[in-house]
Amino acid sequence: MLRFLRDNARWLGAGFLLTFASSFGQTWFISLFAGFIKQEHGLTDGGWGGLFTLATLASAGLLFWRGSWADSVRFSLLAPIIALVFGLAALGVAFSPSVWLLGLSLFALRFCGQGMFSHIAMTAMGRWFQVRRGRAVAITNLGYPSAEVTLSVLTVLAIGLIGWQATWVAVALVLAIIVATALRLLLADSRSPQGVLATDDIPGLGGRHWRRRDAARHWLLPTLLPLLLTPGFIGTVIFFHQVHVAEVKGWSLLEMAPGYTVYAAMSVSFGFLGGWASDRFGPHRLLPVLLLPMGAGIALLGPVQEITSWYLVLGLIGMTQGMAITLFGVLFPHVYGTRHLGAVRAMATTIMVLSTAIGPGVTGMLIDQGIAFPAQGLTMGIWCLGLSVLYLQVTRRLSRELAETP
Repeated sequence: MLRFLRDNARWLGAGFLLTFASSFGQTWFISLFAGFIKQEHGLTDGGWGGLFTLATLASAGLLFWRGSWADSVRFSLLAPIIALVFGLAALGVAFSPSVWLLGLSLFALRFCGQGMFSHIAMTAMGRWFQVRRGRAVAITNLGYPSAEVTLSVLTVLAIGLIGWQATWVAVALVLAIIVATALRLLLADSRSPQGVLATDDIPGLGGRHWRRRDAARHWLLPTLLPLLLTPGFIGTVIFFHQVHVAEVKGWSLLEMAPGYTVYAAMSVSFGFLGGWASDRFGPHRLLPVLLLPMGAGIALLGPVQEITSWYLVLGLIGMTQGMAITLFGVLFPHVYGTRHLGAVRAMATTIMVLSTAIGPGVTGMLIDQGIAFPAQGLTMGIWCLGLSVLYLQVTRRLSRELAETP
């Protein structure tokens, strides 16, 4: 591992920086400013949630349309440009004079952060690494929990010291000066997978270089839709409704806080475990087991009453989240090749972004109808179990087709 890190520090560092900095456009980071933004623009909870959902949906649409930039534009140019736009979006959130300009800024934040930064990172790892692709993806994904642990505290402190608008200005400066410059330097030289010429791309299933339209027509991608949607859906709503959960269970947010450390620890651990297993056995063999921990965790939320059970719930969900990010970073180049990986991954990333947009709305409507979120957990758990059974058959079929690949 030490030799792998040393030999590939430049490219792994770029991937880590992309996932770490993507946090400025993630739901958890933006939500830290929700109270200030609502007060500034006179928004209700419903108005703020609707604006956020529309911005996320629009960002998913643009990502689907322009995710292929990762195939046609050099990373050393694309990533810094996205970082600069990202910085402008941060300024827009701080100083938007109207709600519609705020929505435009949120759209840019979501597109650049949750969308393109994550998309570029996973596309690069899939293209640059072959034998140790799972390990590279797992290391790159450390940026997500690292940011959750460090930036959440720093951001709250910054808001208290300099105010929420000045904090967004600081974010803009970090993105436009530090992140953009670092990405330009780290990505100045590309990398070829070991044993593969720089001019070569690695083919996928059937020895083909799959285009997006071909992948969309292939039986596997439509079959993967529920698997792509579920981790993002459940992983988003468990945090989005944490205040509601506290009220239903009689827990305090302070008591619940250690659960996020457990979540981060399990996410990191199982991200590496998923990377090792993908390299050792093939990523497709993880499909049937991916949702089992998450299903068990979300189903437990309903009947449990002890606060320690909340830690178990988040730990189990973190296991799936860690494996999912690694698995999807490895599976698509493995199946569809690397020549058009950006375009193919853009479809998958768009689906995952959509799941984070629709999850709070769907579960929120059920809560309004009198179905508490913990009670919804059992249905989600059964859904995860059913998908796990389905993907046993998917894995068998895909294994046969991969075995026939020259």
